[in-house]
Amino acid sequence: MPTKKNNDVLQIENQIMLWEIQEGVGYKHKMPKNVRGISLFTGAGGMDVGFKNAGINVILANELVQYACDTYEANHPDTKLLRGDIKDFMDEFTEGCADIVFGGPPCQGFSVAGKMDPNDERSQLIWTFLDVIERVRPKVFVMENVKALGTLEKWKPVRDRYLERTRALGYCCHYFVINSSDFGVSQNRERVFFIGSQNEYEPAAFLLELNKQKKKPLSLRQLLSSLPAAGSDRNPLTCTAKITLAANPVLRRSPYAGMIFNGLGRPLNLDGVSATLPASMGGNKTPIIDSKLLEDPNAYDWVVDYHSKLWNKLIEPKFGPAPERLRRLTILEAATIQSFPPDYKFCGSKSAIYTQIGNAVPCKMAESVAKAVINFFFEE
Repeated sequence: MPTKKNNDVLQIENQIMLWEIQEGVGYKHKMPKNVRGISLFTGAGGMDVGFKNAGINVILANELVQYACDTYEANHPDTKLLRGDIKDFMDEFTEGCADIVFGGPPCQGFSVAGKMDPNDERSQLIWTFLDVIERVRPKVFVMENVKALGTLEKWKPVRDRYLERTRALGYCCHYFVINSSDFGVSQNRERVFFIGSQNEYEPAAFLLELNKQKKKPLSLRQLLSSLPAAGSDRNPLTCTAKITLAANPVLRRSPYAGMIFNGLGRPLNLDGVSATLPASMGGNKTPIIDSKLLEDPNAYDWVVDYHSKLWNKLIEPKFGPAPERLRRLTILEAATIQSFPPDYKFCGSKSAIYTQIGNAVPCKMAESVAKAVINFFFEE
């Protein structure tokens, strides 16, 4: 069922139409030689990969979780990493030390996948992000978070308070909800980006610049077929959680929605893009791949057929093991869907690595946002 668009979204869409008429291809901004960046709530560094690919010199980063720190240092040796609670490093953030500050504070308190508790301590870290902005006074900041923070009425007081504080700090801030699949990522992952500038700007004009970065993603079949075979030394079967048929399945019209298997790991449509990869991967919440269908696109589609029989009440559901052709998504496949580079090194246990991947901002999504920010806000 289509959702009703709020007035803010409609106004921005109308503004975009006007800018397209008035400005044609929009603004053109050249990238300066050196834009210094600070990365906050860095995680495994997915956002950093994107911002570095856009040409930003990330001079400083901060992360609390130690295995994520290990991953970050293994891949970003030239960036100084502050390990530990961000509040213990406030003296490191001095005025003028960076041109752009970016990051994604923990989202669990705002996420529809969590308890949506406004008193969750992690929800308060969006204000800590602004504390750093107040100290550094960058030209631009970019804060990423879950879609719910930018769309749900429940969080409107938080959004309003956030925008009020950015105005008090001297920034013009707007927020944008975008989908990673619009920017070359083989995954539907909607996120909100709060983008603040010391100069006033029109959100419709920035969206025109961002839209230039749009790129059609590969299907999962195209993307995953390029990887070493699952079960090989270079792509081991890293999740061995059993796949069992649900005795009481929750059926939806699509075979890739609902729950026909036990656990929250749903099958992936190889001819489309992935659903959002969760941070809870590693056990029975890890998505499911039909390995035979990946090898041969003309093969019999077991998931579609089984779902059709259940949907049309041709068979009765019963608990039991799924066919051996069904397996869990591997770490390499999950990282590839999140658009991490193929040689990216992850540290920690298998469960910790799945969590790092699921928590990350897709690298190509971050790169697209960063390029738009550079082109729009920075002039040579």
